[in-house]
Amino acid sequence: MESPAVYSIPMTTRFRGITVREGLLLRGPAGWGEFCAFPEYPDAEAAAWFAGAREAAEEGWPEPVRSRVPVNCIVPAVGPERAAELVRASGCQTAKVKVADHPDSAGEDRERVAAVRDALGPAGHIRVDANTGWSVDEAVRAIRGLDRAAGGLQYVEQPCVTIAELAAVRRRVDVRIAADEAIRRAPDPLAVAVTEAADVAILKCLPLGGVRRALRVAEAVGLPCVVSSALESSVGLAAEIALAAALPELDYACGLGTGRLFTTDVVADADRLLPVDGWLPVLRTAPDPVRRHEVAADPDRKKWWRARADRLATR
Repeated sequence: MESPAVYSIPMTTRFRGITVREGLLLRGPAGWGEFCAFPEYPDAEAAAWFAGAREAAEEGWPEPVRSRVPVNCIVPAVGPERAAELVRASGCQTAKVKVADHPDSAGEDRERVAAVRDALGPAGHIRVDANTGWSVDEAVRAIRGLDRAAGGLQYVEQPCVTIAELAAVRRRVDVRIAADEAIRRAPDPLAVAVTEAADVAILKCLPLGGVRRALRVAEAVGLPCVVSSALESSVGLAAEIALAAALPELDYACGLGTGRLFTTDVVADADRLLPVDGWLPVLRTAPDPVRRHEVAADPDRKKWWRARADRLATR
């Protein structure tokens, strides 16, 4: 493989507490792969992300069973007017809305969700993501309020931390519960039992170790699956799309519209993986990161990412 490239790209708005996204790009015989485990993740957890990058670069991906995948638009924790603007501009029929951004966000969250409903119209789908931000009682109260504001939620993603908490919430609300962190951050995602705690499984290809391993996780959890981005550049997004394309069934729109959260990309504008009318194309290899040198991280960050990759390469 050629020497890895390290990128640093500002976000259009703060998302998941992040204002600048960094990652490392690997090139191998099968093409490009991306390693972008969040900096706070320890090596034991980041190892799966590195395995996903190596799969793309060295092996490629399984054959797809569809040529395009439906996606939702992403609505960060912004005001209601901006939320509506994002939905209208997206062309998507499904919106994923971030909630529980801070401890007193309940009123703001309901206003944001109501604005998204107005922008989508009655036929659109709204899902919310709390990123483990609530206790069980907080989740029950918040979900009921958000469900009313939305005129019906499609599902609520990871309202609490543990599987036991998810199960407790699921018993007390009429809205579907989706598990994300409970699966991908489990010691063994292939063995995690979530069928009593969730109605939907959120899969993220790179955090799960690549397309092939994520497909095994999908089979093991035995739930309808939604493939979601781990906030990658278009190189990493291509792997997430490859997973969505290879799933035997795809009942829901996928959370892969995150490219619009980046101010630019490592690939040419024409190759950016941005949804058109709510769809993304399936690629056989990741697009060429021709702009990787234009968006290169500073020398200290390059050194940090390369040292991290070197450690993981020998695990």
